[in-house]
Amino acid sequence: MEPVDALQTQGWVRFPFDAAIARWAAQARLAALDAVTDPAHSQWMDCEGSWFIGVDALPNGPDGQLADGPPLEGAPMDFLRQHFGTIPPLHRGQVSIVYPGYPRPRRGEGEAAFRYRARRDGAHVDGVKMFSDSRRRRVDEPHAWVLGLPLNDAGPEAAPLVVWEGSHDIMRRAFATAFEGQPPNLWSETDVTEAYTAARKTVFETCKRVTVHARPGEAYLMHRLALHGVAPWAAAPNSEGRMIAYFRPPHPGHLRDWLTAP
Repeated sequence: MEPVDALQTQGWVRFPFDAAIARWAAQARLAALDAVTDPAHSQWMDCEGSWFIGVDALPNGPDGQLADGPPLEGAPMDFLRQHFGTIPPLHRGQVSIVYPGYPRPRRGEGEAAFRYRARRDGAHVDGVKMFSDSRRRRVDEPHAWVLGLPLNDAGPEAAPLVVWEGSHDIMRRAFATAFEGQPPNLWSETDVTEAYTAARKTVFETCKRVTVHARPGEAYLMHRLALHGVAPWAAAPNSEGRMIAYFRPPHPGHLRDWLTAP
């Protein structure tokens, strides 16, 4: 299956080893190791020390390049340009590091929320955020795409990414239902809780759950609407954990385009 077909059919695609990506990942791994011990990022160590969430913890520039490091180039970036247009200025990457023992409760997490994360891999669509104490949800940060770049080789059972194949189509229909009858300029304020919750249930019942493992130099791209999460750690212990850098640039258009674009 061609990469673009896999992305549109399955909701994700893996790219094979690319020497340019491997060079970038080697430099990014060193930066990630520095980030996890930097007191400025201490708030991102959670789950009783089993997950460094690492939002904006990678000190890359808007082109993805790290200081004195190689450019972020290679087949995945070529694919993004070909199918999504010019790559926008990139945010500082997320450094997601999961350690043996994951999952454990997050700070302030209730029993039901922890149980969902442990049993359902914390399945979510990026950009759908809670906006009240009653755990209501709306589309607050629509993304263009999600690119994962492994920084170390931790093995396929070391808390891999989980994707429900085909879930992006179900989630698209759910959001369309939630927005129906609402003026497009109010979509970002629309409560999507019921539609989102029902769609996740449908996904769990009808879509194939797959774990995605890749090594440094490889990469994977996920559809912006795909339901995904993180599996529990089931590998032999290691001190470095499982390290992945993620880029999720904002979708450049209106929420209507985020919803309807391929």
